[in-house]
Amino acid sequence: MKILITGGCGFLGVTLARYLLSKNEQVILFDKVPLDIPELSKKVKVIIGDVRNKKAVEKALSGVDYVIHAAAALPIQQSGELIHSVNVIGTKNVLQAAFNKKVKRVVFISTTAVYKIDQKHPITEEGLIEPIGYYGSSKIEAEKVCHEYQNKGLVVQIIRPKTFVGPSRLGVFEILFEWIYEGRKVPILGNGKNYYQLLDVRELCNAIYLSLTTKYTNETFNIGAKKFGTVASDLNYVIKKSGSKSSLLFVPALPVQIILSILEKLQLSPLAAWHYKTANIDSYVDITKAQKMLGWSSKVSGAEVLYEAYEWFVKHKSEFEGKTGVTHRVGWNQKILGLVRRFM
Repeated sequence: MKILITGGCGFLGVTLARYLLSKNEQVILFDKVPLDIPELSKKVKVIIGDVRNKKAVEKALSGVDYVIHAAAALPIQQSGELIHSVNVIGTKNVLQAAFNKKVKRVVFISTTAVYKIDQKHPITEEGLIEPIGYYGSSKIEAEKVCHEYQNKGLVVQIIRPKTFVGPSRLGVFEILFEWIYEGRKVPILGNGKNYYQLLDVRELCNAIYLSLTTKYTNETFNIGAKKFGTVASDLNYVIKKSGSKSSLLFVPALPVQIILSILEKLQLSPLAAWHYKTANIDSYVDITKAQKMLGWSSKVSGAEVLYEAYEWFVKHKSEFEGKTGVTHRVGWNQKILGLVRRFM
């Protein structure tokens, strides 16, 4: 199969490319930034372009069998207009081009951030929809665009993954890993007893691949780890196994959330509402549908993949130190959180 991945040079895109190559598929990466991994560059085709550019998208999809639409502006962008332009308008451009080019199937990478956070868990695909912030709202709008093209005859699968982690995942996790690496006290909103489901990015890749080949079409699937613990238990697992001198510092959730909300508006913190408003509550989804219809399974626990990501961080720390950006493959500017870290 000739498969094009939008956002192909990002964390998910790169991991997907490696996974698809292991399946002997032909891979094309479409991204607005070049690929910076020499060993991978030799095995894939890279097209530089922006999903907001209709002509560039249309040209890139020529001769393509399948599309995995993973390009997205993350919450850290803190601009509703920018996030909407990439996540909604970009999605429409990709789907229209896929429709025009008679692409066999598109997999759209959405998010579980579309769900109302305070509802019965585990949340099924029919759960209440009430996203927090620009990012979640943009993904819901993009899903509506997916449904429009499904009605036109284009096959579009929608994947709603939990927060996915793995080797080379930085972003918001780099902040956490930095505190643990330095043996700092790690602030935890609330008592840390809430269950928080993570996901091994490679198991997400498997789910995406299965959704390309399954007989079921135009479906929506939750994807998350089958085994997961509480925020406190998972973090303590990383701290203990790594030999860090860190400890968890439990702080009242509400006042800290108010402070973080103000800092977000002032653009003094990299954390968006989704990060701090879900940090102290249960957050996990039902994965039964994907297990039954896709034959997908999850074997890696949230704690295990979190520790593996931390190990990668420690091993490669010198390579990205001092570099910041707005994707999952680079560290984020910690801003005022970096100052707070020095006193913990």
